[in-house]
Parts: sequence; C-alpha cells; structure tokens
Amino acid sequence: MNVRRFSVAAFGMLLMGASLFAQSPEPGTQTSTPKREAHAEKRAERQQKRIAQGVASGSLTPKETARLERQEGKVNKDIAKAEADGKITKKEAAKIQKEQNKESRRIHRQKHDAQTTK
Repeated sequence: MNVRRFSVAAFGMLLMGASLFAQSPEPGTQTSTPKREAHAEKRAERQQKRIAQGVASGSLTPKETARLERQEGKVNKDIAKAEADGKITKKEAAKIQKEQNKESRRIHRQKHDAQTTK
C-alpha cells in the first residue's frame, strides 16, 4: 500500500514538474519589452484622458472628438500590432512615438481652436 502511494505521489510530482518546465521561457531569451510597452500604453491612456477632458469642458465639438478618437484608435491598433509578437522593437517604438507625437499636437490644436460646444 505504501509503495502504491509513493508511486502515485512521485508520478504526480514528475507530471507537475514537467508542466512547469514546459511553460518557462528558454534562459537568455526576452519575451517582451515591458518598458516600451508600458510607455506607449500609458501615453495612449493620457491622451485619451486629454480628449475626455476636452469633451467635458466643451472645447471639443462632437465632430472633432470623433476624428480624434478615430485617429487614436489607429495608434492603438499599431501598438497592439507591435505587441503581437511579444516584443516591441526600437523601430516599432519609434514609429509609435512619432504617431503619438502627431496625435498629441492634433489634440492640442483642436482643444485650443475657436470651436466650442458651449
């Protein structure tokens, strides 16, 4: 009876160890670039808040808001596409940053033009 329990326990531990080994990445490989991903995503969130603040204050018209949201959606798609392989390269990060700079300027211009909803 004890031999059977020992055999079952040993098999269970072997199975559990094998499944843990199968899930771990190879040593020396980097699966993602958290700094680049986090920066791009946080900046997208901040820009989204800027758009929302413009809507709340009335400095953005519905048409301006729709256009900015559509353009922000394109940037978000590019971020997701860059993250799809698990790593954002320097080239992808530079492209995303350039797009986000352009979007930031658009938000500023639209919020500070003469058009308002009030």
